[in-house]
Amino acid sequence: MNGGTTILKHPENQKDVKQFTFDHSYWSHDGFKTGASGLLVPDGKNSAYISQQHVFDDLGRGLLENAFKGYSCSLFAYGQTGSGKSYSMIGYGPNRGIIPIICEELFNKIGKNTNSDKKFQITLSMMEIYNEQIRDLLTRDKLLQTNLQIRQSPVQGFHVQGTACRTVAATNMNETSSRAHTLITLTFDQFLGTEESKVSRKRSIINLVDLAGSERADSTGATGDRLKEGAKINRSLSALGNVISALAENKKIVPYRDSVLTKLLQNALGGNSKTVMIAAISPADINYDETLSTLRYADRAKQIKNTVLINEDPIESLIRELKVSIK
Repeated sequence: MNGGTTILKHPENQKDVKQFTFDHSYWSHDGFKTGASGLLVPDGKNSAYISQQHVFDDLGRGLLENAFKGYSCSLFAYGQTGSGKSYSMIGYGPNRGIIPIICEELFNKIGKNTNSDKKFQITLSMMEIYNEQIRDLLTRDKLLQTNLQIRQSPVQGFHVQGTACRTVAATNMNETSSRAHTLITLTFDQFLGTEESKVSRKRSIINLVDLAGSERADSTGATGDRLKEGAKINRSLSALGNVISALAENKKIVPYRDSVLTKLLQNALGGNSKTVMIAAISPADINYDETLSTLRYADRAKQIKNTVLINEDPIESLIRELKVSIK
């Protein structure tokens, strides 16, 4: 890692060097120590280790600021099992990831609001995409947990109607490997005016996605149900790769409908959303092929251009601006 550059050397041929450039490149596999509070911190001035808070400050804080402006935002983590996707998104113990920090910062920022005419409303959903089916992770009613239906509307695009039980299973890569994609959606509404006469409303959709591992079946040692799960995971991630490739190549037809995952990520990829992708990789020689695949995946994704708009009713916005100009 060097600034925004990631350099990858072939373990059997050090002259075979591949270089990828991104907005940020982080190192978090070693060079750290445990502080008094349990937080992992750099072990010395020359350490390349980057903390969870540092990653949030670079990636999550900007998304939060854009959400307050009325933009929809998405952040998703992609990579092989054991590379640090869930650690980056959720964290472990006191080393919180982006999701818990962004939720806390959202409410902290609302708490600092001094405009008594401004109101806020937040709703949260947490869904799991497992074997191409959607499950609600926030309900204890088993009848309501499974087979949730995807609906499409002109305003929201694809969304799940009717929405802490995540599906995990051991593989050779990770004994608590997630076998499903997890999607957390924060719907953030901002109202200006009284409850009876709202002058304007901004609605931001914040999607935070922890994808299942992207590795090949022969890497996991999976058999039986685990192998079937892997096939479904690979199908959805392959569909995601096809969408990314189609957008990067400016193709007229983008295959969003090929999987549940790509339907729900349509706005994040090529739509009305400010989007961040985390590509989690392993420095181990044995994982060279998977690491190279992930870096190429991210390299294609960075070519996608979204068209983002503030989610505010244009008539309400015009009326508010006219009232301000009259005053």
